[in-house]
Amino acid sequence: MTPPRPEFISVAPQFTVPDVVDAAAYYCDVLGFENRGFFGDPPEFVMLGRGEVEVFFNQSRSVAGQPRLRAGVGYDAYFHVTGIRPLFEELKERGATIIEGPLTRSYGMHEIVIEDCHGLRLAFGEDPGRPSTRGEE
Repeated sequence: MTPPRPEFISVAPQFTVPDVVDAAAYYCDVLGFENRGFFGDPPEFVMLGRGEVEVFFNQSRSVAGQPRLRAGVGYDAYFHVTGIRPLFEELKERGATIIEGPLTRSYGMHEIVIEDCHGLRLAFGEDPGRPSTRGEE
């Protein structure tokens, strides 16, 4: 009998930023994440989450002012969400720097793209064919 194939359960991107305290404040205050723990004294690492999604940050002052490498249309992270329009309103109200959206891409996803306090480009996408768990469209 063949053993069951291992399953991937989740992923938590880890980004290097010049200040994890600033990153935590931005993600909590602007993006609605919760701080799940700083590590180090002074802090050198932080775990942040919103729902089942987690994002980790580690600190290196040497990355301050360094350009981020990404393709012209690339993102640093892509979050699959439901309720893209309410999310857009929430992020706009909290002062997020919205680069694009909300818009519908040629591949059918409804998306918002923002830039965070450290220059990371984050896309939030909703699949219109997937039923919302919150009753939103």
